[in-house]
Amino acid sequence: MAVNIVRYSRQGSVGWGVVHKGRVTPVPGDFPTTQAFISQNTAASLRDLQGESFEIGSVEILAPVTINQQFICQGANYRQHMIESGMDPDAKKFNMIFTKARSCIAPANSPVIKPAHVHFLDYEIELGLILKRDVTQKTTVTDSNLGDFIAALVIVNDYSARDIQIPQMQFYKGKSYRTFGPVGPYLCLLEPQDIPEVHKLELVLTVNGQVRQKDSTANLVFKPAETLTELSGVQDLHAGDLIATGTPAGCALTVPSPFRQKLFALIPEGTKWKIFMQLQAKRPQYLKVGDIVEARIANASRSIDLGVQRNVVTGEGK
Repeated sequence: MAVNIVRYSRQGSVGWGVVHKGRVTPVPGDFPTTQAFISQNTAASLRDLQGESFEIGSVEILAPVTINQQFICQGANYRQHMIESGMDPDAKKFNMIFTKARSCIAPANSPVIKPAHVHFLDYEIELGLILKRDVTQKTTVTDSNLGDFIAALVIVNDYSARDIQIPQMQFYKGKSYRTFGPVGPYLCLLEPQDIPEVHKLELVLTVNGQVRQKDSTANLVFKPAETLTELSGVQDLHAGDLIATGTPAGCALTVPSPFRQKLFALIPEGTKWKIFMQLQAKRPQYLKVGDIVEARIANASRSIDLGVQRNVVTGEGK
């Protein structure tokens, strides 16, 4: 059975605790990083944890991924999102991988700060995978051994400044402003029998109560096992690292049709991006100061429920 964990600040100290019915039972021990916590605790060892507990609302909930961990992302990884982005999911042959700055990691319910020069701030709900172990050589990961590599799940919102990311071709810069990577609230530790549910989770994102994104992890194009296999052939991965698996359709960003993209290739660079900016300016879906973004991920039975992430968009210096 999956177990929800929070990392919290209470009376000047940071701890980890098991969440049950709105109360938190502290996990004994000192775990300064997600890697340390994952390496020494499992769902099985914490499921029946006993001890003094306190109301979850009485503490400050922190991000369950600490900033020493890698923040790796997949792009255009849901079928409908690929289609609305002008791609053919049946023809795409590569897994789009990029990173976000670790300093953008923020608590689940922290404000999202919209920089003054950013006009097109977008939302992207994503399922986050937390690695269970170090992987330092090319490794074959399959659905049958996925539980050996995935310790936990989290909600991630990959906030993006589209007017930086797209015209400047800067995924890293456009997605790495401070607060652009809220994680949590829960670190959902998995047991082996929970692993098949990773492919059956529903993601829902609302802005001011209106549903903007809704899809199932069943519709991921590059699934966790093949993504981990590919990444293992490129770089070292470590226990506690975070992999965000991509976002569903419904973002504010609008992409010209393939036909228009071919036309854009024939016009001067400056004119092309001027038209792009004009198209985006017509999209009321982009986030404004005061907007409230909520993200939820769970399976149908709620045996896995990653909680609710709630962000209020604020202006710089507010």
